[in-house]
Amino acid sequence: MARNKNPEETMHLIVDTAYRLFMEQGYEHTSIQDIIGQLGGLSKGAIYHHFKSKEDILIAVIDKMTAESNQLLADIRDRVDLNGREKLKAIFKYSINRPVQNEIFAVAPNFKNNSKLLFGILSDTVDEVAPHYILPILRQGMADGSIQAEYPEQLAELIILVANVWINPMIFGGSVEESCRRFRVFDQMMRGFGLDIIDEEMFKRLKELTEIYQKSK
Repeated sequence: MARNKNPEETMHLIVDTAYRLFMEQGYEHTSIQDIIGQLGGLSKGAIYHHFKSKEDILIAVIDKMTAESNQLLADIRDRVDLNGREKLKAIFKYSINRPVQNEIFAVAPNFKNNSKLLFGILSDTVDEVAPHYILPILRQGMADGSIQAEYPEQLAELIILVANVWINPMIFGGSVEESCRRFRVFDQMMRGFGLDIIDEEMFKRLKELTEIYQKSK
């Protein structure tokens, strides 16, 4: 591939390759040379033409991981045929049922051992997902009467942090049974806020994803 013949294509190749290697080996154990070795002749100079450092590549990888998910959230947030509570349920249902989740759970490392990746996920959760997707849905639910919340901003952060981090086996690890207990506690927490949005189909799917992740270890 000639350098910069197609800059956008080159960037996608670098990011896709780094994404796979970070997932397989972990960020800290993946070098620039490892990435170059998988690029089919692309030079180190071509990489540094697009990215100043491995950390810049990591930022692009995190953007790739979150872009599709955030588009899904936006699509549900903007629907006009659902009330606030129904939108919240739809977000959880569609998020865990995306076919790509099987692939992610099959190759993902323990994110506690990949602090930069974990920090990127936490930053996206708090700075993007909570205020731009979950909070507007909570406010709509408050307006249409389907959700009761005294502190919607903090509730939005709590819900998505628990969902994306605490019940995520890629971050907290543990056995399938331990993860299932976290799912149940999450359901109890949500019901305590009057949000009965977790059903048995979701429990089965979450258990399935956890089993996929555990088998890959």
